Order: sequence, then C-alpha cells, then structure tokens
Amino acid sequence: MRLRRSARPARAPIFGSLGTRNYRLYFFGQIVSVSGTWMQTVAQGWLVLRLSHSGTDLGLITAARFLPMLVLSPWGGLVADRLDKRRILFLTQTLSGALAGVLAVLDWTNVITLWMLGAIALALGFVNAFDNPTRQSFIAEMVAEGDLANAITLNSVTVNVARALGPAIAGVLIETVGIAPCFLANALSFGAVVWSLVLMRGGDLFTSARPGRQPGQVREGLRYVRSTPELLVPLVMITVVGTLAWEFQVSLPLMARFAFHGSAATYGTMLAFMGIGAVAGGLVTARRSAVRAVGLGHASIGWGLSIVAAAFAPNLPSEYALLLFVGYGSLSFNAVAQTTLQLAAVPSMRGRVMALWSVAWLGSTPIGGPIIGWIGQSLGSRWTLIVGGGTTLAAGLVGYRSLVAIDRRAAAASADGAERADAIVAAPVPTEP
Repeated sequence: MRLRRSARPARAPIFGSLGTRNYRLYFFGQIVSVSGTWMQTVAQGWLVLRLSHSGTDLGLITAARFLPMLVLSPWGGLVADRLDKRRILFLTQTLSGALAGVLAVLDWTNVITLWMLGAIALALGFVNAFDNPTRQSFIAEMVAEGDLANAITLNSVTVNVARALGPAIAGVLIETVGIAPCFLANALSFGAVVWSLVLMRGGDLFTSARPGRQPGQVREGLRYVRSTPELLVPLVMITVVGTLAWEFQVSLPLMARFAFHGSAATYGTMLAFMGIGAVAGGLVTARRSAVRAVGLGHASIGWGLSIVAAAFAPNLPSEYALLLFVGYGSLSFNAVAQTTLQLAAVPSMRGRVMALWSVAWLGSTPIGGPIIGWIGQSLGSRWTLIVGGGTTLAAGLVGYRSLVAIDRRAAAASADGAERADAIVAAPVPTEP
C-alpha cells in the first residue's frame, strides 16, 4: 500500500498519468480489449437487425445487456469497496471473454437465434454489474490523487480510440467474412487486460482501508450520495442524459440503415468518426489541471446541440462531420462527470458511488434503449437523435444553477481552509519561561 503523493502541476502533460507503470499497463490493455468490445457491439447490433429487422427488438436486446446493471450495480460497487479490485477484474474479464467466445461459436454454426442473443446479453450484463464499478474505482488505486483527473480522462480516451478502431474493423469483417469473427476477436482481446493485471506491481497500488462486512452498506452509500449535492446533482444529470442520449447502439444502426440506406460498414464508420472526435476531446480535456462542477453544464449544453445537429444531417458526409462533434461532446461530458464524482467521494465510498454512475450512465439503457428503439420505429430514425440531443441540452440548462452553487461552496471552503492555515502559521509560538 502506498500513500498519496501531492497534486500535479497546474498545467501537466497530456499523458502525465502514463508515467505510472501500473496505469500504463492497464491503459494499453484497455485499448486492445475495448476495441474488441466495440467490434462486438457493431456485430451484435447488425445481427439483431439481420434476424428481426426491428428497431424495437434492437432496443430490447440492448436493454437486456444493461438490465442487470440497473438492478445489481449498487451491490457490485459494495463488492468493489470490500474486496481486492484486481482479483475481481481477473474474474470478470475472463467471464466476459468466455461469453464472447460462445457468441462466436453460435453464429459460426448458424444456430444463433434472437432469444440466444438476448440470453447472452443478459449474462454479460450480470458480469458487467460487478466489472464496471470495479474498473472505474480501480483507476484511483493505480495513480496518485494529483494524476486522477488525467487518468480518468485518458481512460475515456482509450474507450474512444477503441471506438474509432473497433467499429471500422468490424464493418470490414462483417462485409467480407461475416459476423462471427468479430465475436471471436472480442473474446481474445480480453487477454490483454488480464495480462496487464498479471504484470502490475501490487506494492505500487494506492489502496485504502476497506470497509468491513456490515448490514445496510448499500443503503449507506445511497444516503451518502443523497446528502452530498456534489454527487447528487451530477448523478441526476447523468441519469437523464444516459437514459435518452447515450443510446447510440440503438440510434446509429437505425440512422445508418433507414436514414442513409447504408450497411454495417456505414454504422461502423459512424462510430469511428464519433471515436475520432472523442479522442480529440480527450486530448484537450487531459490538459485541464482542475475540474469544476459547472464544466458538466457546459459539456451537456454543447453535446446536446451537436446531437441535434447530427439528427438533421442531409447526407452521409455531413453526418460523419457532425459525429466528430458528437464524439467530442460525449468524451467531455463523461470525463467531467466521472472526475467530479471520484474527487467528491471519500475513498471508502468510491466503489459504491461509481456503481451509481454505472446505474445512471449504463444501467438506464433498459429503460432508454426500448424507448429510443420505439421512437425510431414509430417516428423515424432521426427522432432518436432529436430526443437524445434535446434531453441533453435541457439537462445542462436546468442543472446549471445548481452546478454553479456547488463551485461557489467549494471555493468558499477552500478559502476558509487557506485562512485557517495562515492563522496557524501566523500564531506566535509559545516559549519556555
């Protein structure tokens, strides 16, 4: 166990947190693994449309993957707080790879059906209910506190580098050799994260004291968030946006197929452009030395406007261009949200707080996915983005005043602390008579 070091300089290098060996191993392992996950995301979406030709079914299968996270993530967060996070990730990453391998076999043998796809999506959701809060809170154990904001942002960059690589590769594979190789590639990609965990030095982790087993610890986490505006306001915003805007696994396949009459390659390219935009946003965000709550409002407003603009793109080239800004906005919103939560939460509560982030951001898909799928089926694919973008814009505008108040309280507390420190320094030192 290591003690926390001091904060980073005011303007640190973009890749400052990669100077920490454990985080550097994890970072590159994640790029490989998440690329495989995005390949599977594209393949699964296109497989659903091949089997059913229904936007509603696409929303339901997507919802099945995230339903367990909605129900079980608070317990997943408690497990992350109680147990060794690295050991949890060994298990969850291995199980995720095994499920991807089963999908590959079922599709290769031409026995895959919609209910099988839904069952495996549900099983993966059970694994992710424990994997997601563990992965998010584990970042705080790999780097010093001063590097945490940079590490969280770079972690989001890995997701979006993967979103640029994975879908593009998946689109080519689906068009040339079929869907099953995408599932197989994802199964193999989890080995990169497992190997990075093996190579880590346990003594270099910044672990904190783990809470003992007591009744009511999940409720304790909920009460803690409810009584802490610095956590509650961002989580409410994340829930609203996650439910109706972060449904691109539903909205973009519908846009690709019905608005632009494209193929799986079109969908993959759309995701790739979003990924490129998000990587650019991440490189800008990584340079920021401080994160303010009001930044979440700015990110929400800007992201909402870009999603609405993408809904009205007249052709594919303009859609690709606008998706660069959608990707930029998604990274900014998500990175600021995660950093705000991790820095505001006490270490013993981080797992449970990030579990609620998982519920708000990903676990809301069982509600939002079918809604967005139904909207696309009933009103047209462009409405999926109009609803998502309008909701995100509204969340930023409505929550803005509360976010400003949070920053004012933080500034006042900081100034009060500085005055007390000055008073202690200025106080005369008693001398012996």
